[in-house]
Amino acid sequence: MIKKILKIIRRICTAVFVLYGFNVILSSINIFIPINLINVSVVSLLGFPGYFSLALMFFITK
Repeated sequence: MIKKILKIIRRICTAVFVLYGFNVILSSINIFIPINLINVSVVSLLGFPGYFSLALMFFITK
């Protein structure tokens, strides 16, 4: 039980760091994906494909 909880916490922390890292890297070309509960949950559940889908939605809505 504790291993599952730690795995979930690790995935959430990784998602936050990935969102922050990509925001820092892509800020030079004016791409910004906010770090909020929905985006963190999408990235933590889907991984990098989730992030790329969020980036694609950024371009569609812009």
